[in-house]
Amino acid sequence: MNFKALSLGMGLVIASTAALAKPVDYKIDPTHTATVFSWNHMGFSTPSANFTNIQGTIRVDLDQPEKSAVNVTIPVSSVNTNVAVLDKEFQEKAWFDAATYPNITFKSTKVESADKKNFKITGDLTIKGVTKPVVLTGSLNKRGVHPMSKLDTVGFNATTSFDRSAFGIGNYVPNVGDKITVNITTEASVAK
Repeated sequence: MNFKALSLGMGLVIASTAALAKPVDYKIDPTHTATVFSWNHMGFSTPSANFTNIQGTIRVDLDQPEKSAVNVTIPVSSVNTNVAVLDKEFQEKAWFDAATYPNITFKSTKVESADKKNFKITGDLTIKGVTKPVVLTGSLNKRGVHPMSKLDTVGFNATTSFDRSAFGIGNYVPNVGDKITVNITTEASVAK
């Protein structure tokens, strides 16, 4: 093997390694993403509801997790409590005020990892025009080629909790619990 061929081969190896180390942007798949939130109802039960049609991106850098990022938009109109009257009530001014604030957003400000699977994601959560920091505890379920779409795909689960009254939605506290617990599951793929 001559020097020119060896140099070309080494150059390709270095270039391909550098390409693998770059952050990758994934688009959230709203059909395989759910944000389920729950609360205490007068001590008797723990109802839950779900938001759908979630949009956003997840930037993944497993080599340098601090360069990872999450940016999500959740339409308030998509709330599903399995109680039609409550779904409608949640749109009203006393609750989410969807006419004025149609979306909930989350934008990460810091990503930390204990290892390549478990993450702490700090970010700004905006509900009803109020922005507060929250911390998500997340885990990587899988990263690889999706068998159906054939696209590079990632899947994550995450949890967080916060007081809803901090966002101007304090109706019926303390009888109806102030603390909201959120469980998130998502799949996201590299755009075609």
